[in-house]
Amino acid sequence: MAANGAEAERIDTLVIGGGQAGLSAGYHLQKRGIPFLILDADQRIGDHWRDRWDSLRLYSPARYDSLPGFRFPARAFHFPTGREMGDYLAAYAEHFALPVRSGIIVDRVDPAPDGDGFFVSAGGRQIAARQVVVATGPFRIPRVPDFAGDLDPAIRQLHSHEYRDPSQLQEGPVLVVGLSHSGGDIAFETARTHRTILSGKAAGQLPLKVTESRKAWVGWPVVEFVFAHVLTIRTPMGRAMRPHVRQGGGPLIRVRLPDLDRAGVERHDEKTVGVQEGKPVLADGTVLDVANVVWCTGYRRDYSWIGARVTGDDGYPVEVRGVSPTVPGLYFLGVPFSYAFSSMLVAGAGRDAKYVVDRIAARAQASSPAGALAPVRASRSRGASS
Repeated sequence: MAANGAEAERIDTLVIGGGQAGLSAGYHLQKRGIPFLILDADQRIGDHWRDRWDSLRLYSPARYDSLPGFRFPARAFHFPTGREMGDYLAAYAEHFALPVRSGIIVDRVDPAPDGDGFFVSAGGRQIAARQVVVATGPFRIPRVPDFAGDLDPAIRQLHSHEYRDPSQLQEGPVLVVGLSHSGGDIAFETARTHRTILSGKAAGQLPLKVTESRKAWVGWPVVEFVFAHVLTIRTPMGRAMRPHVRQGGGPLIRVRLPDLDRAGVERHDEKTVGVQEGKPVLADGTVLDVANVVWCTGYRRDYSWIGARVTGDDGYPVEVRGVSPTVPGLYFLGVPFSYAFSSMLVAGAGRDAKYVVDRIAARAQASSPAGALAPVRASRSRGASS
């Protein structure tokens, strides 16, 4: 029975989120023979990649964008678009017949009163799960500063989540607020059609220019090794970098500072901190007369729908390589720098998922008298995306 007395569907392991992290978990759960179900809020698998700006491309080449067991269908050093990545995720779920139910938002996850499992409410459904893997990722709720509402109504405002291309902007200068990956990419693009001002300081930049050139072919394996094996929670360098990446974003990768300068972007290291007479104001007092503002200010973290205290002071889940140390049976995937810098890249999804599923399997075997696991259903659940 569910917490409210209604009959609940029972499942061994529930995965919340059908992006690269959740699907990778599904692959490893299937290999382990652990019964599971994936709930995804998107109407189609991969929509969170399709619903970004049109020119978005991954920062890693296709050679490093494959999830476990299924090669990305492109040249090794082609940098996939967001739409190509979305289609690949849909094909991945189809290829392995992963049990995905799409278009379902999870409203609440509550640990069972006896500490054994969870009660999950999702779109009117009640599910009882022994284990829950939260793979929703951090990029769901756009964040803009409170003072955005004080800007002159004539200024067109967009968050990077809503931005698609420069045609959405009205005539006149555009201010791009925030210089992480999205801010750099969008400012570089809008500079082709609008006078573009960029506010914010970069958190460093990759020394190697990410392109499809032969030089990148030689350098990218080194970059991938550093992201996956050097910048980790096990190294002093990785531990020092982790809080900066989580709070301010990672270093610029594709579009770097020289690229922005060549494109004519007017860069200001100062942050946008307020409004004066309806216009945005920088920290040094500079007032900017602009017609558009694109907020590349990240996303708000929200885990309030989990009925247990799971977050730390930085708003991210407290976890050790994805395993909650305080709530047995609760796991997190897709969290920036969970284990390594690559944890927030497609390239790191498979490794992080395997570690978590190995812990799930060990827990299941420890609680089973026979030490055996039931086989997973081979067919997909009704409502799965293709």
